Amino acid sequence: MPSTLHEVLIELFRHRPPLAAELLTDPFDLKLPAWEQVSLLSSDLSALLPTEFRADLVALFSDAAGVPVQAVVLEVQLGRDTDKRRSWPAYVANLYARLGCPTVLLVLCPSRPIAGWAAAPIELGVGSVVTPLVLGPDRVPVVTEPAQAAACPELAVLSAVAHSAGPRRSGVFEALWCALESVDIERATLYAGMVLAALPAAIRSELEAGMTTATGEYRDYLSPFVNRFVDQGRAEGEAIGEARGEARGEARGEARGEARGEARGEAKALLTMLAARGIKVTKSANRRITECTDVGQLECWIRRAITARSVAEVFAEPD
Repeated sequence: MPSTLHEVLIELFRHRPPLAAELLTDPFDLKLPAWEQVSLLSSDLSALLPTEFRADLVALFSDAAGVPVQAVVLEVQLGRDTDKRRSWPAYVANLYARLGCPTVLLVLCPSRPIAGWAAAPIELGVGSVVTPLVLGPDRVPVVTEPAQAAACPELAVLSAVAHSAGPRRSGVFEALWCALESVDIERATLYAGMVLAALPAAIRSELEAGMTTATGEYRDYLSPFVNRFVDQGRAEGEAIGEARGEARGEARGEARGEARGEARGEAKALLTMLAARGIKVTKSANRRITECTDVGQLECWIRRAITARSVAEVFAEPD
């Protein structure tokens, strides 16, 4: 599973290649040539030169006859890198030489300052300029409608990353959790983990504070995704616990199996969530989780794991 923001952002386009066209036509108000299909090409854009040029992702849009009509070089830029900017014109030129169709450079920047830096025209000399099309937070659509989010979960993810601190963040998060219900559990946890990892500390604290009810259930806007994920882990753990209780033929095996199964289910749910979010679990932490028989404690750790950045934050006691 991708473990960095850079990799997961690229993964959005791998799961939904048309997203590149959607982000060019709406935020940039560009009219692309009519296309019928899209494919991902090799990101190796080197020419017959010693220098290697490798973009983050290349999408090719073709017409009904399979003729290329538009190429998009996608770059995810999280920080300033002068050498990288110097390589972007080569990406565009080499891809254009290879395909012979209009080619654009789309740069995705979650940070406003980096977006401003990346958007500056790249002057190669007299009359030669390459201008990146930069998708910063200000150009990402604000997705608050559940139907729109479900139709394009990847756009809902970008919206949540870009607008998590905005005035419409409540609607943005509600739409995101609805969108995650429309994809498989593995991809849902990947997307949710990326969004939670990208949240500003204040927003993460706000989300944690309003995350559960007094009974321990997740609030409505979060429950469709999180409860589905946690229930899966619990079911697997409980099945293991019950099987072990029956196999041992213990007195009151069914009751003991259910009790142990419940604890194992919570532990399984916690470990699965940490793994899905890319949080490293040491051997000692794994042992602490799997040997815990206090269901209430395990449920507390699960709630923390939703937004925690490390296993230490999961175990940390409140001040």
